Amino acid sequence: YHVGMLVSVVGLLYLVCGLTAQSQDATGSRFVCNAIPPGAEPGCGHGPSGNRVQSSGPVEDELRNTIIQLRETILQQKETIVSQQGTIKELNTKLARCEAAADESSQGKSRGQGSRRKEYGKNTMGDLPRDPTETINQLGKTMQTLKGRLENLEISASKINSAKRLEELRELLRQRLGALESQLLRKVAELEEERSQLYNETAAHRQRTESTLNSLLERITELEKSNNAFKSPEDFKVSLPLRTNYLYGRIKKTLPEMYAFTVCMWLKSSASPGIGTPFSYGVPGQANEIVLIEWGNNPIELLVNDKVAQLPLTLSDGRWHHICITWTTRDGFWEAYQDGERLGTGDNLAPWHPIKPGGVIILGQEQDIVGGRFDATQAFVGELSQFNMWDRVLRPVDIMGLANCSAYMPGNVVPWVDANVEVFGGASKAALEICEDRA
Repeated sequence: YHVGMLVSVVGLLYLVCGLTAQSQDATGSRFVCNAIPPGAEPGCGHGPSGNRVQSSGPVEDELRNTIIQLRETILQQKETIVSQQGTIKELNTKLARCEAAADESSQGKSRGQGSRRKEYGKNTMGDLPRDPTETINQLGKTMQTLKGRLENLEISASKINSAKRLEELRELLRQRLGALESQLLRKVAELEEERSQLYNETAAHRQRTESTLNSLLERITELEKSNNAFKSPEDFKVSLPLRTNYLYGRIKKTLPEMYAFTVCMWLKSSASPGIGTPFSYGVPGQANEIVLIEWGNNPIELLVNDKVAQLPLTLSDGRWHHICITWTTRDGFWEAYQDGERLGTGDNLAPWHPIKPGGVIILGQEQDIVGGRFDATQAFVGELSQFNMWDRVLRPVDIMGLANCSAYMPGNVVPWVDANVEVFGGASKAALEICEDRA
């Protein structure tokens, strides 16, 4: 920039002189240039004695004004260069201080570099070179050097700060991990202690429970031995002496869903007209799921899902009789046995109907609702024993073995045992060895 201004000044001077010469040549007169006295304005309007020569035209005035402006501009540029020189010296001083503080470990080397910087500053910032171009170039190089040193210092400081920060973070992380490990170990120890205590408590509770159950079992066994007058659990009978609606027995077990069944029992009755209802099985929604009944002067009937089949059986002679009834859902086929002999068969009795589970088996009464609402006129009067039920159709040979006391085969669905039968309303259980009594 400064070099451009100087070139412009020189060019203008040459232009002024050229124009003046041309003006003088045009008028035919000669022109002598003299030195300008101190303090006088630049121009060509001075005579040999130093007196100002009057301008001969507006062109010369314009050139004179331009020269004055260029002179002022040069003076301003000089002041700017001096000011920048002072700034560079100050920056050199600050840079020397920063490097001395950053390189405390190598102060000797820093002092040498500082000396060189001072010498360099002296060489650079000394007397202003006479050539403006050299001055400007030198200033630019100095600024670049200072900028590079500042960047190096910033990078070094950043690295030092980063390393310190990283080490602090590592130390903090180690402390945190140590604290977490301690907490984890303490929690594991507490859990182990709690588990040990819980195991001990559980073992003690299990031992107490087992001891209590053993005591109860022993007590139950003693009660059964003292109260059971039967030689074996199946050697008993249920007596229903009156035709009422409150004498009955109940089987504790219920039935599963079945697609066939066989029910067998020993009966003894002399009641008339009709022996009543030896047993009935009712389920929710169907109180007459399975019923065996002799009511009034009607023959004995078998009801399955409230469908009726009449059976050719005769039981009201006051003697023990063994009866078995079989049924299968396939075509509703049924069979009726008395004293081991098959006396009748039939089909189409609730065909393809499955026996519903979850009902109640009542001995001696017909149910109008599940487990109740009995009718005294339909009550069984007499004695019964060995009520057994299977979920299949027994073979004739098996039924004959049960009837002649040559085989013992308890029901797989409902076996006849003392603990499985309850009596209510005055009904009773008594010991009975059916085969010996029948003989």
